[in-house]
Amino acid sequence: MAPLQSTTSVRVDAWTWAIRIYPTRSAAAAACKGGHVRVNDVRAKPSQAVKPGDKVRARTPAGERVVVVTGLIGKRTSATLAALHFEDHTPPPPAREERPGVVVRDRGSGRPTKRDRRITERLRGREGIS
Repeated sequence: MAPLQSTTSVRVDAWTWAIRIYPTRSAAAAACKGGHVRVNDVRAKPSQAVKPGDKVRARTPAGERVVVVTGLIGKRTSATLAALHFEDHTPPPPAREERPGVVVRDRGSGRPTKRDRRITERLRGREGIS
């Protein structure tokens, strides 16, 4: 039996998948290829190596995640074990009042008129934007 090798780096796509930022390894690789993953504020390719101390920013459907690598993990394990390998520096979501309100239209009322769109823009705080 071969001795265990200690690694000094792990691929960024494997690491983001292993700590559960992305649900699949292919989704992590696609996010890297699409420019949604940054390591130390530089766009990362899927094969780029991460090491302890690196800052990883990842855009996900749930919002942007900012994590710092504290340990290397290349395989997906339980969430509690995965949490030991990063520090989460993700900013909290904006307060409820700061989010724009959702405009509800009656079902079947058709496409909004220009007047309706102007009212909607005013409600969202984007008045005067063309």
